Amino acid sequence: MKRRAFVQHSALAGSLAFLHPLTGQAGRQAVGKDFPVVRVAKGQRNFESQAIESAIEEFAANVKDEELVWLFNNCFPNTLDTTVTYTEPEGRPDTYVITGDIDAMWLRDSSAQVWPYMHFADRDEKLRKLIAGVINRQTRYVLKDPYANAFYDDPEKRGEWASDMTDMQPGVHERKYEIDSLCYPIRLGYNYWKTTGDKSPFDESWQQAMQSILTTFREQQQKDGPGPYRFMRTTPHATDTRSLRGYGYPVNPVGLICSAFRPSDDATVFSFLVPSNFFAVVSLEQAAEMLEAIAGDSATAGEMRDLAEEVRTALREHAIVDHVEYGEIYAFEIDGFGNRLMMDDANVPSLLSLPYLDAVAVDDPVYQRTRDFVWSTDNPFFFSGEAAEGIGGPHVGMDMIWPMAVTMRGLTSIDDEEIRSCIQSLKATHGGTGFMHESFHKDDPENFTRSWFAWANTLFGEFLWKTYREKPGLLS
Repeated sequence: MKRRAFVQHSALAGSLAFLHPLTGQAGRQAVGKDFPVVRVAKGQRNFESQAIESAIEEFAANVKDEELVWLFNNCFPNTLDTTVTYTEPEGRPDTYVITGDIDAMWLRDSSAQVWPYMHFADRDEKLRKLIAGVINRQTRYVLKDPYANAFYDDPEKRGEWASDMTDMQPGVHERKYEIDSLCYPIRLGYNYWKTTGDKSPFDESWQQAMQSILTTFREQQQKDGPGPYRFMRTTPHATDTRSLRGYGYPVNPVGLICSAFRPSDDATVFSFLVPSNFFAVVSLEQAAEMLEAIAGDSATAGEMRDLAEEVRTALREHAIVDHVEYGEIYAFEIDGFGNRLMMDDANVPSLLSLPYLDAVAVDDPVYQRTRDFVWSTDNPFFFSGEAAEGIGGPHVGMDMIWPMAVTMRGLTSIDDEEIRSCIQSLKATHGGTGFMHESFHKDDPENFTRSWFAWANTLFGEFLWKTYREKPGLLS
């Protein structure tokens, strides 16, 4: 199935047996309302973690809102239940993670899908090894092609995008170069190391992958021309290809890093994608710390820190715009010539998500003003309707809100009522399915795309668990 496939679904068919979400017993009342059992049955799940099951039980025992309990039970373990394949070839953890309805592993999605389980990795050996397996698999993929964003389990497979006009290799699902695809594996690896203390995934191959990322980022500063990457696709969708023979519009090399595509897999308009450059600063500094502490490679670490500082300075000098209504805010994309695109997209990294990625402080004044801008009709991809309000993007189209954006607003909020509002909005817009989706229509949550999108599910679970641990009263 194509990533942009627009599959509309209605609520669950009436033939489903309505069972209690915790006991699984038919006919038992749950505060006047029962919910269908939609989670994969025990014994049929791809992977089970006792730590995650204990968290689900704890949440259910202490949260009185039955629908939130049901949603947490469905969404939080969805990545483990349905998308991971774990093996140990020659005793080394290896984990393949699909997005859900697409049988391919995105570097971004796979990192984000298992990220919410990191909190539990030091108390569940099976879960720790699963995450280590993701890191090991990602290392192989980066070494295969740092410009690719998604890969197959079968290294010889050629898929639907094999005819794309770029340097496609067998085993590559898609070769859309995105800064964040190289940042997410660093974020996952760094926090795995900090959480577990385990250094085993960070061997010579991983160190080579870090050097490949550094080389790629330098090439895409485009100080010496457009570099080796180009991409074109025969498609009716302008956002699925690059202009000017696949190189995109020119940039003025001011120190930022180009990203040919956004985390939505849509082409950038101006290649200096600001949220992804913020993410790159954080990731380069994390990789530098690891290379120095684990591998003793101070030379590469120093080069990474120098690049991070160069990008940070360029962001400060070029990414802040004096908006007529909001004052100084961050642009979404710029080209270094003074042109900028003022918007935000639902996918992460986004401007809204910057504190979630540890890229800016949540109370940073420029960020807070940017936050006001992106969650308003001044953002062309902010939609407000009868069902909800939120951010979407070009990937699905107009009037389609992404639950991911509502979740991210809640995860980055310092306002209790805003957090509560986000939870209630997500609770009201799952279309009767018990799961989050890629997007839904602003007036009708039963008009949605992608019934099986694990990242959105697990991210929502992360939001509920964070709220439960820090502000449980907002769940009642």
